[in-house]
Amino acid sequence: MIKACNHLGTIGISMKYLRTLISGTVQSCFGVAGMNSYGALQGVDALIKKNRAANKGVIIRQNNNKLIIDLHITVTYGVNVKAITESIAHKVGYVLTEQAGVCVESVNVYVDGMVN
Repeated sequence: MIKACNHLGTIGISMKYLRTLISGTVQSCFGVAGMNSYGALQGVDALIKKNRAANKGVIIRQNNNKLIIDLHITVTYGVNVKAITESIAHKVGYVLTEQAGVCVESVNVYVDGMVN
């Protein structure tokens, strides 16, 4: 649970909601072919529960009431990878600030693969 404090009080936002919001935002971006599992926990989770796409490739950490987001993606062959990663980082930061009301410290996008 992420807790955000503002002038109205303290708001609790579940990690599941944030992962679903981030995953949907990333997958709607041009050139993204999919999200990749990262780490042992997500790898085992992907093998056992095949329908948990919202958890794939999204790692959320909190540092002094700001979020650090790590994204692991696969891109489509022939696209400008630098432009895609910058676009994703900007869009995820904007969506989290506007829709969830949380502050984002950084969005790190890792391209793990490329498909044709």
